Amino acid sequence: MTTPAVSKTLFEKIIDRELPATIVYEDELCLAFKDIHPCAPMHVLLVPKKPIVQLSQAAPEDQALLGHLMLTATKVAALEGLGEAYRLVINNGAAAGMSVSHLHLHLIGGRPLKWPPA
Repeated sequence: MTTPAVSKTLFEKIIDRELPATIVYEDELCLAFKDIHPCAPMHVLLVPKKPIVQLSQAAPEDQALLGHLMLTATKVAALEGLGEAYRLVINNGAAAGMSVSHLHLHLIGGRPLKWPPA
């Protein structure tokens, strides 16, 4: 008996260049690209190349990758001209607004951001 192949997420298809995206940064661990439905003038998604469904499913061995994502977000914010004025958002699960089951950070800026966001 064979196990059925698991289909790739939208983000895995973008990482594998099977779907187009406006890529703003890439390294060996992650890819950053512009959100197709931006909520601000600058809205980039930062996606680990390792498929992790959501933050709550990250394992202890993912600690370095999670730290890398945070530091890379700062690098991408600088590349995009945001300086220190930006917001990072991680949705965890569908009830929190997560629409693609692949961990990702929203890097948002380019306009004044209010609090609370929800």
